[in-house]
Amino acid sequence: MAGRNFLFVPGPTNVPDRILRAMMVAMEDHRSAGFPELTRACIDGLKSLFKTTTGSPIVFPSSGTGCWEAALTNCLNPGDKVLIARYGQFSHLWADMCARLGYEVEILETPWGEGAPLERYRASLTADQEHRIKAVLICQNETATGVASDVHALRQVMDGTKHPALLFVDAVSALGCIDFRMDEWGVDVCVSGSQKGLMLPAGLGVTCVSQKALQAAKSATSRRCYFDYGDMVNSNAAGYFPYTPSLPLLHGLRESLAMLAEEGLENVFARHRYLAGGVRAAVLDGWQLKLCAVAPQWYSNTVSAILMPEGISGADVIVRAFSRYNLSLGAGLSKVAGKLFRIGHLGDLNELMLLGAIAGAELAMLDVGVKIQPASGVAAAQAYWRTHSPAANQAAANPATAARKVATA
Repeated sequence: MAGRNFLFVPGPTNVPDRILRAMMVAMEDHRSAGFPELTRACIDGLKSLFKTTTGSPIVFPSSGTGCWEAALTNCLNPGDKVLIARYGQFSHLWADMCARLGYEVEILETPWGEGAPLERYRASLTADQEHRIKAVLICQNETATGVASDVHALRQVMDGTKHPALLFVDAVSALGCIDFRMDEWGVDVCVSGSQKGLMLPAGLGVTCVSQKALQAAKSATSRRCYFDYGDMVNSNAAGYFPYTPSLPLLHGLRESLAMLAEEGLENVFARHRYLAGGVRAAVLDGWQLKLCAVAPQWYSNTVSAILMPEGISGADVIVRAFSRYNLSLGAGLSKVAGKLFRIGHLGDLNELMLLGAIAGAELAMLDVGVKIQPASGVAAAQAYWRTHSPAANQAAANPATAARKVATA
């Protein structure tokens, strides 16, 4: 069919035209006297995004996986113990990397569909009287299951047990979409990437490192070279990189950070909550289906994983959506392969774009035999968005809502 592909996987996300234009630049000398202006614009913008004044943002030519490895090899010694909960494919892969790099891994096995088990973290940290656990790892947003976890609450658990371990956070599908507070939450390393909330092509590993983590890196003996924090921080201080950076992506990153700042981070987060609410209304109220996330406390504002009825393969829905309607939906991974499909609702999105995805998913589900009422999801999403506001201050943005609140005060 004619027309553009509807890209609604949870990454890579749609790249705004404004960012595409910013990336269309001639190559330049990354050692020139003028280059530091670009570097510093990116670093300063990332500090605002991470909500840090003391942390050091670092941009690697990699994906978020590279930043996973950087966190481990810069801050830990061979054989050090780490604590991580496994509740989805990406927490699984990070735990697997820890083991493959030679660290001792304590895994808190958690049902896929739930988030970080705070009380089990507490129990492990309390039991660790010798402080053998050197790092605590958490995925803020588990992309495979559409589950979000409370990073701040985990920091409170760590503080409550007076445990000195470092806190590493995977915010790959959260940063720039869901609130993140590096300094306030006491995060030591935050890991992300360019292809999700930052609305860029894949290719940049975006991370931020606390002073405590940088201090640990000075004495840690794990081998690293390409991903060495010290090399990056020292070069970035003068506005340069220790090796050739991705010039177009850096120009795109500067533009992305400008767009997020212009919208206002609180408005960005509110917009994602609002859009996610419409998708969940389509799934739960319209289609009468279930999410992989088992309770509202776990619902992600960037991706919804939609469980299929018994006898229906989520993979068949995905294939039909792509081959017939030119709609790209996310697949179920590992334990949930074939059991669900995912709608990504993050990045450069609005209601009408998401209505196209919901309508296309309805068509594909009906075609493969899912018994839903035609147009029910679209209607439920429309009803939600017509009665809610995408603004951070909903009362100010919606005079009718403000009037009701005054009338009932």
